[in-house]
Amino acid sequence: MSEAEQKAAREAALKDTQEYADRVRKAGFDRLSKGKPTPTQAENDRFALGEYILHHEEDGSDPEEQKALQGGKPGSYQTRQSTPSR
Repeated sequence: MSEAEQKAAREAALKDTQEYADRVRKAGFDRLSKGKPTPTQAENDRFALGEYILHHEEDGSDPEEQKALQGGKPGSYQTRQSTPSR
């Protein structure tokens, strides 16, 4: 492979990498910008005035993603502990 071909291959790889990074950044920004914070500013203001807020407004996030963040039931995790041999 000649030096010119190697340079062209490096430039093509760099361009592909940059395009991929741009797509990943855009997808992340789109995912973050579609929702709203919980609690919202209105909920914070109401709380500051003494109101107790039991349920927050929907933030627009994916319910499956929220389930993944919450984890399992307490004590349902696995450990690597084994029974001692006698």
